[in-house]
Amino acid sequence: MPYFTTATDKTKLHFIDYGPADGPTLVFVNSAYFGTEMWEFQMLPLAAEGYRCIGLDRRGHGKSEDVWGGFDLDTLADDLGSLLDHLDLRDVTLIGHSLGSNEAVRYLTRHGSGRVARLALVAGMAPGIVRGDDNPEGLPAEAIAAANETFRRDRAEFFATGGDAYFALGLPGNDVSAAYVQKVIQDCHGATARAATALVANLETLEMAPEVRKIDIPTLVIHGDQDASAPIDLTGRRAAALIADSTFKLYENGGHGLYVTHAERLNADLREFSGR
Repeated sequence: MPYFTTATDKTKLHFIDYGPADGPTLVFVNSAYFGTEMWEFQMLPLAAEGYRCIGLDRRGHGKSEDVWGGFDLDTLADDLGSLLDHLDLRDVTLIGHSLGSNEAVRYLTRHGSGRVARLALVAGMAPGIVRGDDNPEGLPAEAIAAANETFRRDRAEFFATGGDAYFALGLPGNDVSAAYVQKVIQDCHGATARAATALVANLETLEMAPEVRKIDIPTLVIHGDQDASAPIDLTGRRAAALIADSTFKLYENGGHGLYVTHAERLNADLREFSGR
């Protein structure tokens, strides 16, 4: 089972590396709570088609080491950088979902685009949902903090009752079985209590518009218009407007879990975007 240690604090992280070593390289950055299993409908078919598909379990997630510290965005971005350095990856298409999009952006603003040729934000949380000068329509930090406290008190309830909204079930095209929803809920518990609560605490202050403006590589922004977790006007549309070289694709009736409900369309868009 492949592992590497981070350059920051020597935390041991698990990663997967599927497909041929010489294929076009796609690096996936997970949402909060999930390990690399979330990308099964992307990594498996794309690797079978000749893409090299790589992802890591964030610290405290999946099969990676459970640690106390390092859930700030700088350290998480540096962990991602340690993986790219460990495998000496070049010409990467970097794909981030939800909070993973913020890690991808922070990686680029901290480490540059020497290894990364393209960025894809899928149902991204970037730039952020908190109210601020760059986001006057955002949510008050106090409201996000209160929601995080509710989450801390009963993560199980939060996960168990969130499946319908996460996948926008009941809307056309969002056909996910009850069994798969339960599987995803269980996957969320792959993050430790410390990792889950420390990670989402970032949302209370996370406003990355100045950083997003600095993105200097082609960027694909994919977002559903029914995304309850990352409201499109605060995140996807705003990210696309801030990035000079961006392409915006709206998935009608799409929720937050586009990588499941719209897997085939997402894969086709990633193929086209990565130049193959």
